[in-house]
Amino acid sequence: MTHPISRFPVPELADLPADIREKILAVQEKAGFVPNVFLTLAHRPEEFRAFFAYHDALMEKDGGLTKAEREMIVVATSGANQCQYCVVAHGAILRIRAKNPLVADQVAINYRKADISQRQKAMLDFAMKVALHSAEVGDADLQPLREHGFSDEDIWDIGAIAAFFALSNRLANLTSMRPNDEFFLMGRLPKS
Repeated sequence: MTHPISRFPVPELADLPADIREKILAVQEKAGFVPNVFLTLAHRPEEFRAFFAYHDALMEKDGGLTKAEREMIVVATSGANQCQYCVVAHGAILRIRAKNPLVADQVAINYRKADISQRQKAMLDFAMKVALHSAEVGDADLQPLREHGFSDEDIWDIGAIAAFFALSNRLANLTSMRPNDEFFLMGRLPKS
């Protein structure tokens, strides 16, 4: 049984503007498939460009957070926001970046019981507050992060990733975006 990847129209690759088509083909070459988020969001090219520009600015940069920690934020907050697409897709990326087949499921379900550091739990406590109760964030919420060695720039990154993926979670749920089957097995077994 074939399920649609979105409840909205999904454009054909050949019909997309050249810059978007090139980005999607580059992702396909690297990953071996096209993640459905690219095809779903290509429905609106200007928004596609803005979304992925901000995504890349947050997720692909250097800084005090590792790429695995950035993915932990996505997986934990997406689990809380009940976003199947983001938990599955970013869970796969987390497993690969952390080189740990267990961590994504643990973080998605209950990061407080996950096999992660106390520093990472403090990071996720703050990310969850931003994702779920941002109006309640106050100066006192930053202190535990500073005690764990996070800089103000790191704290901005944690909050910005949580906020950006709150948007992403809502778009994925709005569109009924379906995770690619390929994501489910990625990073679960060691490469031989």
